[in-house]
Amino acid sequence: MPIPEPYEGANINVSAYDTQSPQNPTAPSAAISMPEPSIPVAVAMPPPPATPGQTVDIFLTPIVPEPQVRRYERHVPVNSEYKPFEVKKGPLDYSEELAPVAGWEPLTHPEGALFFYHPYKRTFTDANVRDPETTVKIDKAVEKAYQEVRDANIHLGPSVELGLELMTEDGEEMWGYYFVDHERRVIFWFQDYKFFELMNNVRGVKRKSHVKYALDSQYWRHIELFPNKRVLPEDIVVTLKEIVMHAHAENITSETCLAPFAPDEIASMLGLVDYLKDSTNKEREHSVWIAARFMRLFCNAKFVNFCGQPGARLDVDQSLYGEHDTRSKKIILRIMNVILFGSPDAQSKKIHMIWVDETIVQPRWKDFINRLTTEWNGYTIFSTVMLAVDISFLAVPAVATQTPAIVLAYLSSLCALGSLMVSLILAGQVNDSRRGSAADVASFMVGMSESVLGLESLALMLSLPFALLIWGMAFFAGALSTLIFRTSGVVALSITSPIWDFLWRDTRPQNLTALDLGLTFLARGWSISST
Repeated sequence: MPIPEPYEGANINVSAYDTQSPQNPTAPSAAISMPEPSIPVAVAMPPPPATPGQTVDIFLTPIVPEPQVRRYERHVPVNSEYKPFEVKKGPLDYSEELAPVAGWEPLTHPEGALFFYHPYKRTFTDANVRDPETTVKIDKAVEKAYQEVRDANIHLGPSVELGLELMTEDGEEMWGYYFVDHERRVIFWFQDYKFFELMNNVRGVKRKSHVKYALDSQYWRHIELFPNKRVLPEDIVVTLKEIVMHAHAENITSETCLAPFAPDEIASMLGLVDYLKDSTNKEREHSVWIAARFMRLFCNAKFVNFCGQPGARLDVDQSLYGEHDTRSKKIILRIMNVILFGSPDAQSKKIHMIWVDETIVQPRWKDFINRLTTEWNGYTIFSTVMLAVDISFLAVPAVATQTPAIVLAYLSSLCALGSLMVSLILAGQVNDSRRGSAADVASFMVGMSESVLGLESLALMLSLPFALLIWGMAFFAGALSTLIFRTSGVVALSITSPIWDFLWRDTRPQNLTALDLGLTFLARGWSISST
């Protein structure tokens, strides 16, 4: 369940599924387009009565489907005893396990999760209603939720559903609830809602037209969690294809694309959307889940990027809060930048391109990690070669009498060894845990931001393999120069000195910077001429 990344697209009106919610949740409803259960609710067994003298206290609290429906965090234990299951003779009949329980029909999510749906009360839940005590409580919760809506004078349209989640906080049991309006494609509650879970770490939300995208995203999360018993309308597939096509075109034509996916991922999504056409106007939960997952991610990206607002983010590099350059200017960082050959500053610029307004730009993060991994693999090879060269240099008989050369060769060996070790450690950490979901990456970046030096500490860490390798080469150059100038004659010095002077002048940092600027301007010229 990744945290979605920036994307800004057109505000397209998408017609939702045509479903119906009864005004009286306890009475059968009229015909609805969402298929009814194959077993009529009227013949289902009634819920077990509560124990005489026992009162069931129900406490309802407003929630949002993401992240408060914790389906993926339940981890229900399974009996670990290994023994064969006896299958009775004849064809296997498990229809009784699929029969409704007190009107609650068991359904299986495309991912495998079990959930329950009450067609007449228009309610979905992950709670185990096969437990008699839970059945009594959830029926009371449904009754109370609809009663509270009526008391709040909220009109329930024919397409409203109810979602319930059994929760426990500080040892107290409660029922999280939300209503779903399919006509408006939003969720709502019978009370005012002001919680951070809906904001998704987005700051500065002030307008209803903006928070609408957050409610849209939560609506699609509900469909994603409960895709069964639904028909996929054709207009949703058409709208989704338009959004994906726009994202694909933006990925092709812009380097600052707001699409929350890499170009290859967008291309794959476009192919999947084409296949969805065969599932339109049919009850196919897998196709419904695919459409809901994609729509949720794109709607959330619109919310993150302030779509339709005066300060909408139009480029992935754009900071909405004026935080264009938050890099620290501490003197210690300036000194370290010089010592490490400017590598921390270069790494810091790249880090701030993937961490914008405390939001991870997932496509750039993946490219950044892939590039770092490639560089570290190269550094390990160079460091190994450098280490072998240093050892071979120390074995030369003429070096045995040159103490300064020996010391410089030792320093070169230690730097090469340090570069090799740091490269292997960083590569191991990245392969282990930093290629995870956007949530894991964002958590890691937040942790680094709260360190003493902020994100600059990450830049310093990533600079070490390169800087140590350069220092190793510099120390070896010093050792070789010491050997040349202390043991060579006039003829050898007259030949090597001009070459050495040429190498020294052309490899200075300012010369390399000028070369990089020249190549940059040249590349821009080619780009302009090609257009």
